[in-house]
Amino acid sequence: MAKSKTFHVTIGATFVALMAIGSNITSIFPFLVVGGVPITLQSFFSILAGLLLGSRLGSFTLFVYTLLGLVGVPIFAQFKGGMTMLFSPTFGFIIAFIIGAYVAGKVRENFASLKGYIIGALIALIIHFVFGANWMYMAYKFWFDAPEPVSYKLVWLWLLAPLPKDLVLALFAGAFAYRLQRQGIFIHSALYGK
Repeated sequence: MAKSKTFHVTIGATFVALMAIGSNITSIFPFLVVGGVPITLQSFFSILAGLLLGSRLGSFTLFVYTLLGLVGVPIFAQFKGGMTMLFSPTFGFIIAFIIGAYVAGKVRENFASLKGYIIGALIALIIHFVFGANWMYMAYKFWFDAPEPVSYKLVWLWLLAPLPKDLVLALFAGAFAYRLQRQGIFIHSALYGK
């Protein structure tokens, strides 16, 4: 039991670190910011966390990542952190990562085939974009200085830039997680509380 808890803490912390690294890839490649939206690897790592860690541990890991960022650790995109991030136009994506990890993990737990992994990854990606786009639109309309003229359509046009990359990476996350599970690497039943 103690070994299982230690493993959970270690692997959860690893994914928090991966999210922090994936969030700040724009510090290496600053041209990956389109319309104020940083193109990151957050979707990839959050989906992978759900698929590999399961719904509970995966979503909890992303929740810890979010809390760390909100208390001021600069682990969000562009090394940002703090409570003011709650009002950021892109904070909806951070919330969506938690939900997406949970859903990806749930689908994977119920359908442990390659198809199940891929479907779980794609559903999580849809959650990221739908929740994130709606949050962004509301933020620009109600509590953030919106660039003129902002519209719901314009928000979705901004999000077209990272969509192909995130779609390819979601498919890769599903296939990669499935391959690890098939080879008996990394995954074991303790991750799913069974």
